[in-house]
Amino acid sequence: MDKFEYYTYKYDTEGWMGGKVDVSESQADLNRLGEDGWELVSSTTTNQGQGYTRSMIMIFKRKLEF
Repeated sequence: MDKFEYYTYKYDTEGWMGGKVDVSESQADLNRLGEDGWELVSSTTTNQGQGYTRSMIMIFKRKLEF
């Protein structure tokens, strides 16, 4: 049976009310995690209200090697 470890990554958005994402920065972070064997399995935003968000929460997993 496969076993996994999980990693929770919080990406803070920018701007006065939030919601602005630096695409090149987030893409670099995602690529770095992928190179380390992490696979994105879920993501969501933390809604601040009125459609604005302050951060994105991403859940990654990778197989444990024995």
